[in-house]
Amino acid sequence: ASFVKPETEFQKGLRRFGNLIIKVILWLTIGIFAINFFLGHAMIESLLFALAIAVGLTPELLPIIVTISLSHGAGKLAKKHVICKQLIAIENLGNMDVLCTDKTGTLTEGRIVVTGTIGPDGKPKPELVTAGVLCNSAIHHHKILGNAIDVALWEEADAKHLRPEYSTKKVFEEPFDYERRAMFCVTEQNGKRTLIVKGSPDVVLTQCSHDARLEHARKKVLELNASGLRVVAIATKRIGPKPDYAWDDMKGVEFEGFITFLDIPKKNVAGSIRKMERLGVSLKIVTGDSDLVTKHICEEVGVPLGGIILGEDLMRLSPEEQTKAAQECTVFARVTPSQKLHVIQLLRDAGHTVGYMGDGINDIPALRSADVGISVNTAVDVAKDAAPIVLLRKGLDVISEGIVEGRRTFSNTIKYILMGTSSNFGNMFSAAGASFFLPFLPMSPSQILLNNSLYDISQVSIPTDNVDLESLRRPRHWDIRFIKYYMLFFGPISSLYDFLTFGTLLWLFDAKAPLFQTGWFVESLATQVLVVFIIRTSRIPFYKSKPSKWLTITCLSMVAIGVLLPFTPLAAGLGFVALPPLYFLCLAALVGTYLLLVMWLRGRFLRKFSV
Repeated sequence: ASFVKPETEFQKGLRRFGNLIIKVILWLTIGIFAINFFLGHAMIESLLFALAIAVGLTPELLPIIVTISLSHGAGKLAKKHVICKQLIAIENLGNMDVLCTDKTGTLTEGRIVVTGTIGPDGKPKPELVTAGVLCNSAIHHHKILGNAIDVALWEEADAKHLRPEYSTKKVFEEPFDYERRAMFCVTEQNGKRTLIVKGSPDVVLTQCSHDARLEHARKKVLELNASGLRVVAIATKRIGPKPDYAWDDMKGVEFEGFITFLDIPKKNVAGSIRKMERLGVSLKIVTGDSDLVTKHICEEVGVPLGGIILGEDLMRLSPEEQTKAAQECTVFARVTPSQKLHVIQLLRDAGHTVGYMGDGINDIPALRSADVGISVNTAVDVAKDAAPIVLLRKGLDVISEGIVEGRRTFSNTIKYILMGTSSNFGNMFSAAGASFFLPFLPMSPSQILLNNSLYDISQVSIPTDNVDLESLRRPRHWDIRFIKYYMLFFGPISSLYDFLTFGTLLWLFDAKAPLFQTGWFVESLATQVLVVFIIRTSRIPFYKSKPSKWLTITCLSMVAIGVLLPFTPLAAGLGFVALPPLYFLCLAALVGTYLLLVMWLRGRFLRKFSV
């Protein structure tokens, strides 16, 4: 069956925002058309005006802004060794507040080496490596390819000349099963067949025929794990020829000993972990390895341990206890692929934006289910295909860079949305209100569309804008409630200044339709474009945060075009007339006080509603 990727947190937020805008547009547009029509305006004129209002309310540049922001972010990330195959993943990376990862390659160097062999009598037993190479799925041609344990066994066999004899041939192999945590094969030499089992000691030892040495072997495993060594058990038994072999054939095998492995801890991981913590991202180690080995590695590299739980123990808990454990525990050990997937789903259901980093075949379900799947360039091909983000260099420091860039992209997207919803709502609400008491339309449909177009052009450069450091320190999520309140709070403030402009034009200048429409066109454009310099930052005063060069250029140039249009040959065709000099003094006073008021109220608003 095909796997349908769950909707990510960013996609859910975008959908909820779209629903909010549709509701606002429908109610406002229907209301404006109905009232204008009943007030005696021509039906066609009322309909065109209502449709122009709908267009003005729509943040139609949102897809463009999001795409430009993501493309801009993807280019920056590529320079930092992060390749984004799906642009939407950048937003999810920035919003991530939990990162689930295996310890191999993240907390360790990722190159596993054989450190020794131990027979049932406690003495070295090199022939175990030979058995491990026979019961092995790695491909050995010009380069050894496969899982890390199998590759390490081949490398040890080549280095110590422990390859199997040519007379020994493999007649059957059952590949490693991540749920059973073991594999087996059947070899034949001189007409005699041997079944070899290789896997997790707790699995293999339970299949062994009763032996007094087994209890000692179990204690030895705990001792080796506690010292940071990974342990693989080998067991064998004679078996007769069969057309096929099954897992039940493992029963009654004889314990042959252990092979020990070391995955060297990475240096300087502690600094990367602290940076992740400063970014508000919790690190969860989800591994199929022993809890003792994982605990030893975590303590050695400086991962703060909030709790350790085994996969099978997690599954025994009630749903409420599972959710609590998923959030409180730092290490999930001896987990199967299905249990990895379950951990991610528990965290997502609890409201977290979850990232998962993996590089093996068993990681594919988790990579697809996470909000953002992360793989590495050295991973198996199917894991890289499943992950929307691929690291050219595996490490928490690389991911931290990606998180910061993702948050910068998300912040710039939210800037456009807050500006578009508040300014557009305010201006269109003003247009609707004025149309109820004026004998003419406050702005013609073509002027509304021109105003909207100039405003949109000024916003195209938002993806290039600088972002304050304080906006990058923690994950930010879609908050539709915040956006709605922002629109309902700042929209009327914009409308208040529009109505002050209406009063100025009517009482001070005795404006008729052309002068009124021209005056409001200029004021409307100036206020909604210039307010970006206030909305783009939470710093007070706003000039403590420096906007990007391109944002400054596009905003100021669009305002200049709006001011100059009534004095150009295009004015007559657009229904504009030249404005009197005194109006520009009034305009400066209105725009200046509006920006100061918004800056003051924004500070109070943000203190009440955290972004």
